[in-house]
Amino acid sequence: MSTDETLIDFTVTFRGNAYPLSLLPDASFADLQARLEELTSVPPSLQKLLFKGKKQSVQDDDTIVQAGLKSGMKVQMLGSTAKEIGGLRATESEYQKRERILRERAAKAPVKVRNTSSPSSSASSQYTFHRIEPLSHLPDPAAARSVLTRLANDPAIRHIMQKNQLSVGILTELAPHEQPHLLGLNVNAGQAIKLRLRTDRYDGFLLYNDVRRVLCHELSHNRWSEHDDNFKEMNSRLNREVAEFERLQREGTHYLSGSGDVYTPSSELEAEAQAYVLGGGPQTLGGTHSGSATDESREERRRRVLEATMHRLRKEEEELEHMCGTATDPSDTV
Repeated sequence: MSTDETLIDFTVTFRGNAYPLSLLPDASFADLQARLEELTSVPPSLQKLLFKGKKQSVQDDDTIVQAGLKSGMKVQMLGSTAKEIGGLRATESEYQKRERILRERAAKAPVKVRNTSSPSSSASSQYTFHRIEPLSHLPDPAAARSVLTRLANDPAIRHIMQKNQLSVGILTELAPHEQPHLLGLNVNAGQAIKLRLRTDRYDGFLLYNDVRRVLCHELSHNRWSEHDDNFKEMNSRLNREVAEFERLQREGTHYLSGSGDVYTPSSELEAEAQAYVLGGGPQTLGGTHSGSATDESREERRRRVLEATMHRLRKEEEELEHMCGTATDPSDTV
């Protein structure tokens, strides 16, 4: 039997690229990781290999056969390059430096300064997103920045942040391949909010309204870290305030300076359901209606559609709770 016949042939996929490999059975797992580092620039310590039959714990000196690799296998690799990690840590370090300077200034004796700004402009500059950071190592960062900018300038989001005195240091994105189980993450009660913007295959972006709803969820974590009753009350209130703000804006009775598209629910019933289910209002609407049999039938249909919409919104919120994270240290999110 020739040496070629004993080779283990398999394919490793990473960020949409496929790397066919052929190694001898006695090649170590460390040899495989070193080869992958040459191909992808991801160091072994940051590589995570996923394949069927993999041992629970693989040692560097294990052979690839002992690790569970066989010919014909498809292996998926997750990980970040050292350059990407360094860039993210540099961004976070710069933010920490800025926070330290602000704390030191605040600790000094107060200085009387004449306030020439109006209350509204002061709140607008304080309760906002202080920086926007798309992930430069992901495809089309300019498009990601556009989505983040639209979220930051959304009139309804600005309204609830100022009304509830919410401030966020950095608004950035989550890479689907790095944290596929999360839609959103709040770091240190608003130091950073990270949102899933992209599809799994990086071939497009998620629906804006869905991302914005996740943002409301993560803003609630500025005050409450756990998904307890306090959190749910605030999350419901923020969503209700968004729906109410946009209803008044569509009627021309409430405007906020700035740019951004206005979200229009898919129907009037959708808007009404948002106001009730997210606001903790009555769970059954409609009630007794005086009038003709035709009016009663219409009201009954309206009630059934509204209850179905409310049920769907509750289910969506429950699913969102399972795909949300909070962290107390920026290094936990790398």
